[in-house]
Amino acid sequence: MNLSRRSDTPERMDTDCVDFDDYSRCLRDLSRVNVATLTHRPMLSWLAKHATADFSLLDIACGHGDGLRRIRRRFPGARLTGIDLNPWATRAAKAATDPAANIEFINDDAFAYKPGQKFDFIVSSQFTHHLTDEQVVTFLRWQQDNAAKGWFISDIHRHAIAYYGFPVLARIAFWHRFVREDGQISIARGFRRAEWETFLRQAGISEERAFIAWYIPFRLCVGTR
Repeated sequence: MNLSRRSDTPERMDTDCVDFDDYSRCLRDLSRVNVATLTHRPMLSWLAKHATADFSLLDIACGHGDGLRRIRRRFPGARLTGIDLNPWATRAAKAATDPAANIEFINDDAFAYKPGQKFDFIVSSQFTHHLTDEQVVTFLRWQQDNAAKGWFISDIHRHAIAYYGFPVLARIAFWHRFVREDGQISIARGFRRAEWETFLRQAGISEERAFIAWYIPFRLCVGTR
């Protein structure tokens, strides 16, 4: 596999799951992947530096809602909303979330969603690698326009060790077959620092405004300073 450029191979989970139960099992195993790969740690660290006790936050492509549940445990006073284009995702997220957590889940296109007022923070995890390069630039501009205090993107560093190592981890953990297959595709669709630098420049976002940071293991994150 040539990893010098981002792959455009489509992932199967959103198109090939046969029913809601199958899709829900995929999301549940993806939440386990997030635990194993420390996915939410960079976002929580960033929020700890920028957020006060009371803030509003929108999680783009929230999936199983596990990121929002982690935020709730750390920030009990936050007003949390997750949005996902797939109705099965928001259905699964609601089912997996205690109503007492007071997290709102919305089935909608984030780019078409019109909240009554801006969210303080907008975050996303494992979302941008699903986009084309042009769509990533559009998303960066959209966040700039819609986040009142800041935004944070967590995604994958495209690297050979991650690409060839993930299938081994997935088989050992007995994760869903789509998670095993899509995980490797996701890595091939991931990013390198130079690409994020180009995207930020094309979006008109300066180095003074945003940073790019690498986190173990193979997590490449972009956010406002």
